[in-house]
Amino acid sequence: MDLPQRLVSGYRTFLDARLPIELRRFEELAASGQRPEVMIIGCCDSRVSPEVIFDAHPGELFVVRNVANLVPPYSPSGLTHGVSAALEFAVLVLKVKYIVVMGHSRCGGIRAFVEHRDRPEPGDFIDNWMSLIAPAAIALEAAGHSLLDDLTHLEQASVVSTLGNLMTFPWIRERVQARELQLLGAYFDVATGRLSACDRETATFAPVAHSHGSRAPV
Repeated sequence: MDLPQRLVSGYRTFLDARLPIELRRFEELAASGQRPEVMIIGCCDSRVSPEVIFDAHPGELFVVRNVANLVPPYSPSGLTHGVSAALEFAVLVLKVKYIVVMGHSRCGGIRAFVEHRDRPEPGDFIDNWMSLIAPAAIALEAAGHSLLDDLTHLEQASVVSTLGNLMTFPWIRERVQARELQLLGAYFDVATGRLSACDRETATFAPVAHSHGSRAPV
């Protein structure tokens, strides 16, 4: 079966334009393996590509993407845990120095959680996965927020909650306490391209940088 033509066309562009520039890097990565310092936990939303947002070269980012950029609490149950396995590899084998949880605006997973919460016929997988957002949602509602009226609060609160879940992994917590690893939160606005960073003490987000061009994101 042939690949979709869009993929074939994109690969040809890669062969003609990017591969000649990056070939030496690919050869070095193939020979010596990857040594990224940064792990990104992002959403699988097609509009939010960490490699594009951070203008990354091959080998620079270790990226895990899932619905709504979530991390379950540490639970070595013997079942299959894709995100936890990726964390274990990134921290214990690759020894990354930073883990960045990057949420984003207009997240379909966050909206689905709010709109479908407690529906009588949950899906096979997504409802159970999105239940990881429940603690953040309950805290916001207790503080008087209407989740449907302001999904941004929940999108950002979920990033903060996920950072907390990361600290339940003993080998992450040990490295954070030893200052060998930093846990960071970020939030990308799809409409403007603006990236904000999380202040863990206040659980607020502030812009990281503005464009050097004439028109900065607003």
